[in-house]
Amino acid sequence: MRLLLVADEEDPYLYDHYRPGVLAGYDAILSAGDLKASYLEFMVTMANRPLYYIRGNHDGLYAQSPPQGCECIEDKLVMVNGLRVLGLGGCVRYSGGPDQYTQAQMRRRIRRLRLALWAAGGVDLVLTHAPAAGLGDQPDPAHRGFDAFLELIDRYHPAYLVHGHVHLRYGHDIPRRLTRADTTLLNANGKYVLEIDPPAPDTVLQRRWKWYTRLQKLFARRESDFTPELGFH
Repeated sequence: MRLLLVADEEDPYLYDHYRPGVLAGYDAILSAGDLKASYLEFMVTMANRPLYYIRGNHDGLYAQSPPQGCECIEDKLVMVNGLRVLGLGGCVRYSGGPDQYTQAQMRRRIRRLRLALWAAGGVDLVLTHAPAAGLGDQPDPAHRGFDAFLELIDRYHPAYLVHGHVHLRYGHDIPRRLTRADTTLLNANGKYVLEIDPPAPDTVLQRRWKWYTRLQKLFARRESDFTPELGFH
């Protein structure tokens, strides 16, 4: 599977200086945050492939005008051609702005995903905005990483953690690629092309995932039938 990873800074060859065919050959596009909605909309249209995104700390406008034709996977685990992808946007709280979380809040977000991770039998790729603590982050308050991501890596051993937030131009020593045990951590700043093999199909896990997704749809229908004024219809 060939994935296009993007984050933080627009690549002129994917937008302003786009030429037909530049976005051909990708199975999906993953955005790690802090990109204009119009940029994502252009890519999903030209590539004619699914685009999955999480929010960065500068994506407050997504609340009113989310990128059309793209799928937000904040706090979700989704299957992308058999690849298990988990989305956790935002950064460490430093100013109280939108999409900023304390270390404890991020841990709680991950805990709420345990059932999904069990149903899927784990995760192959974690898509985040902020990096993991000590692995590609920076010492200033705005660009620190999350300790919870280290715990997630050590428990579930994803093949990849893909993040943005730390621009490569911040310094000549900013790493694009790091490793922790059997997990590769990638900084998707600008763009990065990743080729990855999905896990072999597992019949038991497939049945378990179908049960989980049906359960989620049932809860979603029940929530849609509820209004604060009238209660359940």
